[in-house]
Amino acid sequence: MRIKLDYGRSGLEVTVPDDRLVGPLAIKDAPPVPDPEQGIAQVLAQPTGTPPLAQLAKGRKNACIVICDITRPVPNRLLLAPMLKTLEAQGIARDDILILVATGLHRPNQGAELEEMVGPDIVKRYRIENHFGKKLDDHEFLGVTPNGVPAYIDRRYVKADLKITTGLIEPHLMAGYSGGRKVICPGLAALETVKIWHGPRFLEHPKADCGFLDGNPVHEENTRIAKLAGCDFIVNVCIDGQRRITWAGAGDMEKAWLEGVRFVENVVRVSVPAPLDVVVTSAAGYPLDTTWYQAIKGLTGALPIVKQGGTIILAASLSEGVGSPEFQKLLGDNPDLGVFMQRILGKDYFVMDQWQLEELAKVVKKCRVKVVSDGLPADTLKKCHAEPATSVEKAIADSLAEYGPGAKVAVIPKGPYVLPYVA
Repeated sequence: MRIKLDYGRSGLEVTVPDDRLVGPLAIKDAPPVPDPEQGIAQVLAQPTGTPPLAQLAKGRKNACIVICDITRPVPNRLLLAPMLKTLEAQGIARDDILILVATGLHRPNQGAELEEMVGPDIVKRYRIENHFGKKLDDHEFLGVTPNGVPAYIDRRYVKADLKITTGLIEPHLMAGYSGGRKVICPGLAALETVKIWHGPRFLEHPKADCGFLDGNPVHEENTRIAKLAGCDFIVNVCIDGQRRITWAGAGDMEKAWLEGVRFVENVVRVSVPAPLDVVVTSAAGYPLDTTWYQAIKGLTGALPIVKQGGTIILAASLSEGVGSPEFQKLLGDNPDLGVFMQRILGKDYFVMDQWQLEELAKVVKKCRVKVVSDGLPADTLKKCHAEPATSVEKAIADSLAEYGPGAKVAVIPKGPYVLPYVA
């Protein structure tokens, strides 16, 4: 069977033996919102758990609207246009509206990237600034949580008179689902907050995983921190495989978001009857597969359905390389992931982005990883704890030959957008 994997901007077609295939595993069909602009306008006027945005905006001196960075395919233009119009209609001057990019600890988004994210008209007419998580002085200290996490959140957001966040709800490898509270923490959090909240004490918990909310300490803690920072109004969406809006919600940070989570749970969960020897997946294409750091999410998403000792084959463009300088150094300093885990479980070792290598260590402990990519040479992929492969077809053939005639291969074309599980 010919199957198109999400890969870069254009996709990658591969051939999988029909007699060995399970799937392809895809998100369920959900009708796109017929008129997205009207749909967004409706949820702004009829939100969940709060008054309409227009009512909230009356009498406010200024507003901060938080958007995701380039690594999330949020339809920002559709979300921002009616919100900006509403705020100005209620008397908030354009100069008093800040669009704040929730970069977390990622690099800033500027120039052409900003235009791609929000459109050239908004870039020209509105003030857009990036969050810088390494600049502690730019953050407001909100106290230490009962779990010992110091809560530092971007001061521009904390001090805003009207706080609005946007986001995309999808499975998340640590926090269960993205969206809602997550654009505040880690989106606007300082490194001092993230390094504790993303530490092994939280990430090694068995429920710090895709699809889990109840009892997930990562989700519970960043919800607590987001509530400390405050949030007047959220606008969140879900999207389909063609990145069309299938659900839109607005209002209370928790109530509106949970409505979206319930919707997306019914769409993304896909079962297989038993664990598989081989799973072929992607990192969901551009902009999610531009770095090895982000592409690891494709591996963790497939982990629940691969056998112990099996193989995950990942296709990712990796057009921007490995990731941050810190992540590159982290890989170079830790050729043995077993030793790395011993280091981070101690008390004296910390490097920014170590949490993503920790997630990769969970994958490598269970299965082999083969990677097909135009973006990184073979020797670099080996340093990333992956086996380079010249093609998906070759990787499948070699793996099936290794596991024998009874081996099956599952294919997840859209990678971490799908939440596979063993029934």
